[in-house]
Amino acid sequence: MSQIPDWQGEAASVCVWCGYDLDQAKRPFGRAICGRCGTGTTDPIPDQASLNAAYGAWYWPEKGQRFSLVGDALLRRSRAAMADRIDEAAPPGAILDVGAGEGTLIDALKEKGRKASGLERESDHPDIKNQAINEVEGQFAGVVFWHSLEHMGNPRECVLEASRLLIPGGVLIIAVPNNGSFQAAAFGDGWLHLDLPRHLVHLTSKSLTTGLEESGFRIGPVSGTKAGQVVIGWLDGLVGKLPGGLDLYQSLRRKSARRIEISPGKRAAAIATGVILFPVALACAVVEIAARRSGSVYVEAHRV
Repeated sequence: MSQIPDWQGEAASVCVWCGYDLDQAKRPFGRAICGRCGTGTTDPIPDQASLNAAYGAWYWPEKGQRFSLVGDALLRRSRAAMADRIDEAAPPGAILDVGAGEGTLIDALKEKGRKASGLERESDHPDIKNQAINEVEGQFAGVVFWHSLEHMGNPRECVLEASRLLIPGGVLIIAVPNNGSFQAAAFGDGWLHLDLPRHLVHLTSKSLTTGLEESGFRIGPVSGTKAGQVVIGWLDGLVGKLPGGLDLYQSLRRKSARRIEISPGKRAAAIATGVILFPVALACAVVEIAARRSGSVYVEAHRV
C-alpha cells in the first residue's frame, strides 16, 4: 500500500532546481523527480501552515540542546572544525551563514577573528537576523549553506543571491544530503535524510555541481565526508529496518527535542541496537564514500 503525504499544498509543476517541467516526472512518495537534472522536488509543495507545523518546538528546542549523551558537544566540535576550513577557503572578509541555527558556526568563526553573521527563522543570537537572503545587502568573502539549502523552496534563486553577495573570488560552501547515494537507494521512503516535508529539494552530487556551474560558479573541492551525517544515515536506516518499530535518530535526541513519543524501553532498545550495528553502518559508509556515492556531499564553489 503506497504512502500518502500528510501535508497540504499544490502539486509540484516545475523542478525547483533547474525549472524543468514535471508533467512526466516520476513521483515516488513525497517527491517529483526531474527528468532533466535528476533533482527531487517535494510533492506536494507544502503550504505555509504545513511548514509551520513541521517545524514544531521540538525541532529547535530552548538553548539549542537537541541530543543526549555527547551529541551536542560533538556538533560544537564539528562546527569549530568547519570554521577552520571556511577561514582557509575564503579570502579576507565577512562570512554569511544562511540557516545558522543557534549560531555555533558564527561564534566559531568570530573566535578566529572573522566577521560573521547569519540568517535564521527564529533566533535571539545578536548576529542572526530573521531575513531571506534576497533581503541582505553587503559584500561577503563567503556564503555558507550548511545543511540548509535543502530547506529552501527556491534553492537556485538562493544560489544566485549568494553570487550577488560574494566578492570576486569569494567562496560558496554547500553541504546537503545526496539523493543519489547508496543509502538513499537502500532505504527509499524511510531514508533519514529525506526528512519530508522540511526538505523541499533533494539534490544529487551531480545535479548540485552542474547547477552551480550553470549559475556561473567554478567548482572547487567536492567531498563525501566533510558534510558529515553519513554513518548516522546508515545506522538509523538499518535499525529502522528491524522489527519492533525502533527509531534510532529520535531516540538519540533529548525528550524535548523529539518529534514523537518514545518509551524508555524502546529508546534503550534502539540505542543498544545502534551500538551493535555500528560496525556494519561504518562499513557501508566506507563503501559508498569510496564509490563517490556518499550520503551527503560538500562543495566549495568560487564566484568567477
